[in-house]
Amino acid sequence: MISLQFLVTALVVVVAPGTGVVYTLAIGLGQGRRASFWAALGCTFGIVPHLAAAVLGLAAVLHTSALLFQVVKFAGVAYLLWLAWQALRSGGALAIAPREGAPQAWPIARRGALINILNPKLSIFFLALLPPFLSGNPAGATAEMLQLGAVFMALTLVVFMLYGAFAAAARDAVLSSERAMRWLNRSFAAIFAALGARLALERA
Repeated sequence: MISLQFLVTALVVVVAPGTGVVYTLAIGLGQGRRASFWAALGCTFGIVPHLAAAVLGLAAVLHTSALLFQVVKFAGVAYLLWLAWQALRSGGALAIAPREGAPQAWPIARRGALINILNPKLSIFFLALLPPFLSGNPAGATAEMLQLGAVFMALTLVVFMLYGAFAAAARDAVLSSERAMRWLNRSFAAIFAALGARLALERA
């Protein structure tokens, strides 16, 4: 039985702006509603390895291994800086396009998944978030953690889709001003760069 307390906690975590939210907003503004759906789906599936790591206890290994943590962390930093460059570059993966065409579903979803996969803090986050909401029965702990994780992923998908739909709805206003398009691209680039810098300063 999923408690209301867990639902509220998970919803607060999901709604809080983070890298996945920024990515979904950028895709929604840049490429439209359908593209933002694939961004939300990719970000959601990027949670799976971290949930599996928490369930299997690998998150504790990541937390105690300074070298492994640093490798994953700086891979994530490099990826966020690459996304910042893509937002700035004309015709880049995150640049705002004047027309909403058929989305490149796989690349969009893949980039969203990598955003979460390359964030080592997610595994540790699940290791800290899920245990307080378990029943205390060791025999059912794994199944309960998987259930809680599935609910968290479902909330992530729904909330991110709403973010993307909101961004897509604002496209017309953005596309009517070339100046607004330039500043939005620069803003997303700055945000991704700042998130990369923050990740670089994280400690295990």
